[in-house]
Amino acid sequence: MSKTILLILLATLLHSCVARPVVRSIRSAHEFDRLLNKHATETGLPVVVDFYSDGCGPCRMMAPIFKKVAADYVDKAVFVKVDTNAQYELSSRYQIRSLPTFQWFIGGKRSDEAKGGIGEGPLRQMTDKAIRQAEIENVELELNHLVSYFSEVNPEKTEADVENVYNKCVEMNKESSRCQGSAANNLLRKLRKKYKKSPKTTALFSAKERQSKESHDTKPTQKSKDKPTSRAGPNLHLATKEQLREELEKRLDEERDAQVENETDEDEEALDQHYSWVPGPFPERVTIVGGGPAGLAAAVYAARAGLKPLVIAPSMGGQLQGKGVDVENYPGLHNVTGPAVISAMREQAAFFGTVFEEDMVLKIDASQRPLRVFTNSTGAIETHSIIVATGADSRWLGIEGEYDLRGGGVSSCATCDGFLYSGKHVVVVGGGDAAAEDAMHLARFAKVTVVHRRDSFRASKVLADRVKNHPNIKIKWNTVVDKIVGKAIDQNEGEDVELAKVVTGALLRNVESQELDEISCDAVFIAIGHTPNTGFLQGVVEFDPEHDGYVKTVGPSTKTSVAGIFAAGDVSDAVYRQAITSAGSGAAAALDAERWLSEEGLGNEAAEFEAELLAEIMDNSSDHAEAASGYNAYEDAGGRMSGMKETVTSEL
Repeated sequence: MSKTILLILLATLLHSCVARPVVRSIRSAHEFDRLLNKHATETGLPVVVDFYSDGCGPCRMMAPIFKKVAADYVDKAVFVKVDTNAQYELSSRYQIRSLPTFQWFIGGKRSDEAKGGIGEGPLRQMTDKAIRQAEIENVELELNHLVSYFSEVNPEKTEADVENVYNKCVEMNKESSRCQGSAANNLLRKLRKKYKKSPKTTALFSAKERQSKESHDTKPTQKSKDKPTSRAGPNLHLATKEQLREELEKRLDEERDAQVENETDEDEEALDQHYSWVPGPFPERVTIVGGGPAGLAAAVYAARAGLKPLVIAPSMGGQLQGKGVDVENYPGLHNVTGPAVISAMREQAAFFGTVFEEDMVLKIDASQRPLRVFTNSTGAIETHSIIVATGADSRWLGIEGEYDLRGGGVSSCATCDGFLYSGKHVVVVGGGDAAAEDAMHLARFAKVTVVHRRDSFRASKVLADRVKNHPNIKIKWNTVVDKIVGKAIDQNEGEDVELAKVVTGALLRNVESQELDEISCDAVFIAIGHTPNTGFLQGVVEFDPEHDGYVKTVGPSTKTSVAGIFAAGDVSDAVYRQAITSAGSGAAAALDAERWLSEEGLGNEAAEFEAELLAEIMDNSSDHAEAASGYNAYEDAGGRMSGMKETVTSEL
């Protein structure tokens, strides 16, 4: 048995493995501790950690950004992901109270933290900061250098005095028996201030050593080939069976991790390449703004009509994406969560030819034709028609403590952050379907108090009855939250960092008696509805005067006050606001857009241009080519078409 293990291990050692994955998924607390220790003692690279959950919309939005940044810093920092649902021990240890949470570690210690969908810019800035700090701490002060230094700047110091100074530096550095890192830097600053110069130092980790440690290349060098029995080589014959098994498991785990990550990366890149939008020379026929049920239903219908729609939306996928509870009121679906529904809709839309651009729309310009959609990173996208399906944003109370304690226990997404408060007391504010769903979700693992300003729920009867009869849910009727109470805590055990603020309670007020009551709790989840996400349409289309923020549509259709712009889902529905009604209006918007394009004579310009160009190449007469050229979408289309033909013909 031992010979078999030895042969397997030898084969593993001689096998040239691939380099570490761009982003590594952590599977256990032991693996995480081992990784921190490795980069604290062997490479000196900072570690960037993404604490996430699959059911968290902002987490899904940040995932491709995190991966992109990781690829750019592959030799400067280590990027890992921790699924907080699977790694509760790590979530508790590092006091994760909202998702996503990003933490930076230097020398095995947490150096910084950011919460929420912070975006690419701040993620890069904080990573740059960690890299600079790691480089600063990549220093070691040796005793002989310190002795030489004092012999020059202060000869009166005896060798014993110098050793005493050196030992104090060593004592400050708990992780090592040497004067290095932040402890060495503190001593260097003091010496520089007193003697106007610093002693000679050495780098803890050279670039060459880092590269060697980061690669899993275990091919024997020429020296090891020449001297196979050298001390530097592995003494496998001295290892016990247990040591061999442990080493084998470690190496196989690393190889499997790399293989899985690489396969996932390849699959994602292939999908992204196939379904990602690529700018073309002609305007889009249909551009859909929003990636929830309304937007994706519109995409399915438009794609099946041959319009090849473009969907512009962040990857979070609308309100339904953030619901971890089962979707029970959508016909044909049973025991399916919100994220799964969105994923299936997206896959179906892509199958029929929809292309996607993960971006945020900033504004729409309807002052000229084609219409123009301005995004955060892509710029202006020309399009003949637009379907607006951007859903709604969470509504907040606007009370004291609410803003300051976001990320410390105040949240609008129970699915995202709820499990972080397992076994604790949480408050849910609201009385509609959203509040009832959040309360039921949280009651699976926490004690819940629902605070509602009325004496009855506005939620559907089925949901309301479930909340009322649940043993883990207590209801406070005719009550509002006046203030959310919190305190500052030290997350880093005395280290010199900014203190985090966490929820400790809520001040409640009875609307009838005006009596105040402060209760203790660990989190407050706001579920008082949503406001249509239509700010980018101000000054573009007309809004419903009776419902603030909702787009006004013409009669029973999805048409807006601007020809070619249609509205679907919660942006125009102030009454029903359900996933199924949103999907229905999305389908209607696609049908309305298709009919409008036909009425306006806006066909497939790319296909028409190709046919006309082919006719000219085949030496057809100019009269015939002109007759077959089809129609011009706009007055200037003819000039644009001619210019394109001249360019392409000259290239041919």
